[in-house]
Formats: sequence, structure tokens, C-alpha cells
Amino acid sequence: MTTTQTQTQTAQTDSPTARPQLWDRRFTLYFTSRAVSLVGDAMMPVATALAVGPLYGISGVGFVLGIWTGTFVLLVLFGGVFADRLGARRMMVGADLVRVLTQGVLAAAFFAGPPPFWLLVTMAALAGAAVAMFLPGVNGMVPLVAREPQRANATLKVADALAHLVGPALAGLLIALTGAGTVYAIDAGTFLLSALCLALIRLAPADTPADTPAAADSAADTGSSLRRDLRQGWQEFRARTWMWSVILIWVGYGVLLFGPLVPLSSVLIGARLGPNAYGLVVSFLGVGTVLGGLLALRLRPARPLAAGAVAMGLFTVLPLCVALGAGLPVLLAGHVLGGGALAFWSVMWATSVQTHTPPAVLNRVSAYELAGSVSGIALGQILAGPATALASPGRLLLVSAGACLAGCVALFAIPAIRTLRRAAPMDSGKSGAPGGPDGE
Repeated sequence: MTTTQTQTQTAQTDSPTARPQLWDRRFTLYFTSRAVSLVGDAMMPVATALAVGPLYGISGVGFVLGIWTGTFVLLVLFGGVFADRLGARRMMVGADLVRVLTQGVLAAAFFAGPPPFWLLVTMAALAGAAVAMFLPGVNGMVPLVAREPQRANATLKVADALAHLVGPALAGLLIALTGAGTVYAIDAGTFLLSALCLALIRLAPADTPADTPAAADSAADTGSSLRRDLRQGWQEFRARTWMWSVILIWVGYGVLLFGPLVPLSSVLIGARLGPNAYGLVVSFLGVGTVLGGLLALRLRPARPLAAGAVAMGLFTVLPLCVALGAGLPVLLAGHVLGGGALAFWSVMWATSVQTHTPPAVLNRVSAYELAGSVSGIALGQILAGPATALASPGRLLLVSAGACLAGCVALFAIPAIRTLRRAAPMDSGKSGAPGGPDGE
């Protein structure tokens, strides 16, 4: 190699505009794993609403979804601890295999005939437990497979968006043509492929000590208690005012907005326009998510949560247009706008958590923020059916729209959220406190 070539490569490496390669083997496998399982996941809310609804009504749909979410909330803290102890990749592979079993059982049950309600609830609880072991590692894996978390998060969000574009419409079509059993069988297959891709990822021991057998044995020898691990994760979570403040707002969102949205929207849209229309509308949520993810790939705001809060204000359009009985074109446009808003917020939030949290406790901190934000959704899903005895689904969704706007005002009113600045990714080997605007 000549001196000129060496100097050119050095200049390119040192250039502030140079970006590390994203699509190496590790990220490609991780992306494939998440993409295929996200397609299956995107089919499930529509499949549940359209398959369970005719058998057991709104209350049945809300209860099945609520049991899934409630089990997740109860166990996700332990999932964070196990991911830090045993390695996120191991926990994610095991969780995927459990979901192959649960979705396979449901597929067989629907092929055989209308499944009993107890079986739907039992499989929902097992699947929720598996997700509780899986999701804490999702945040922790991103810094290990990608050197630039925001680009990786935005790319994964685009995959999520494409899944929500294809999955719901496919679920509605398959249920109309073949029945719910086919949807659940496809879901089981996506988790099997996801587990295979995750198992093929090889992480350097320096990047993830917890993901090696030697480290797992060492962790067992130290005798560190589960209670101490949970306490350490809680202390790290509590020390960040911006983080627990957002989660408090998201609990309210879960009860009043995200929790009742699927049960109520599926009834209102399905009754007026038919089940295929509901699948199409949810697919356009995926269109918006694609656009929001692509926007997050290009924009790097200095205050990511403030920018995300502005975007979330646009999500209000989604429940509002459903509540007002808008026609199909307006519903599609509202879901595109809502999907884009939520996607942009999600990328800003995930990147903030990953870059302001020490890697050694990231999985546990992620578990706390997941438990908090999802707990409200579980309650909202369970209460959606009984609430229709007090008010019509349309009026309840008007409350959801108002709650969305109120939450955005609260996000801006809290200085720790509004002023949080973008941070560089933390080194995996460092476990010191992150640098925030006020030490948080």
C-alpha cells in the first residue's frame, strides 16, 4: 500500500462525517431475525381481534390481549436480570422457541375448530411470559451489533413499519380465505426463523461478557442475588428523571390511548367497513411507520425527546378520525400520520435509552421502562370491554385523542425531558454514569 493510500484511508477514518459500516454479518443476522418475527407479530392483533371477537366479543378480545400484556408486565423485570446475567442473545433464542410452541398450539386448535377460551388465555399467558424474557434484550443487543445506534434503530423501525404494512392486511386476507389457523401457523414459523438467525450471531467476549459460558459460570459463582440485581436496575432507572417521567406519561397513554385502541377500533371500523377494511387500515399504519423510520434515519435532532414529543402530537389524528366515523380515505391518511409520529418518537426514545445508560445494566433498565410503559396498556385492554357499558366506543376514543394531546403537553412541561441532549454511544466496556444535561 502506498503512503498516499494510507493517508487517504486514515483521513476517511478520522473524518467526522465518516460513518461505521452498518450491514456487517452480525447486524444483518439481527435485522433478519427481527424483521421476520415482526411480520408475525404485526399479524397477531388483527388475528386476535378478528378471530376471537366473533367468538367471545369485545370483552374476550380485551381479556386475551390483557392477559398477554399483564403476564409480560409481571415478568419483564426478571427478563432484564436474566438477560444481563446469561446474555441477551441466549434469552431471546429461548423465548422465540417458546413462542413457536404457543403459536403452533393455537394454529392446531383453530384448524380443529373454535378453541375454548381457557386455551386462548393460557397460550396468551405463556406467550406474554416469553416476550418478557425476549424484549429486554432487544435494546441491549443493538449497541452490540451496530456501532451507530440511531441508524440501527431507525433501520429496525423501517422493518417494523414494513411488517405493519404487510402483516395486518395479510392477516385479514388469510382469515377471510383460510381461517385464523393459517395466521398462527405462519407466526410460529417466523419465530423459528428468528431463533435460528439469533443463534448464528457471534458476539465478541469483550463486547458482551454475559453472553459467554465462562461469564455465566462466573456470575453464578459470585452468588449475586436476584434482589440485588433488581435493586441496581431500579436505582439506575430512578436516577434518570427524564426516563421515569416519560414512563409515567406512558402509563397514562397505555390506559387511555394504546390499550383500548385495538379493541375499540376493530369494532368500529369492522362494523362500518368490514374486517378486510380494518386490516387495510392497520396496514397503512405501517406505511406511516416506514416514513417515520426513514425520517429518523436522516434527522439527528440535538434534543431527541423534544423532537419526538412534537411528532407524538400528530398521533392524536389517529384515534380522532376513528372516533368521528371518518370514511376509508381519511382513516388511511390518519393512520399514516399516526404511524409516522409514533415511529419517529420510538427511534428517539430507544436511542436515548441506549446512549444514556451504562451497557452493564442496560437490559435491566430496559426491563423497568418496558414494565412501566406496558402496564398501562394491559389495564387499558382489559377495561376496554367493560368501559363500553359506560360510553360508546366512539366517545371512548375521543377521550383517547384528548389524552394523547395532554401527554404531549406533559412531555414539554418537564425540563428533564425537554432538554435531554443527544449523546454518543457508550463503549461496551464502560459502566460509568452517562453524561446528560444535568448529570442524569
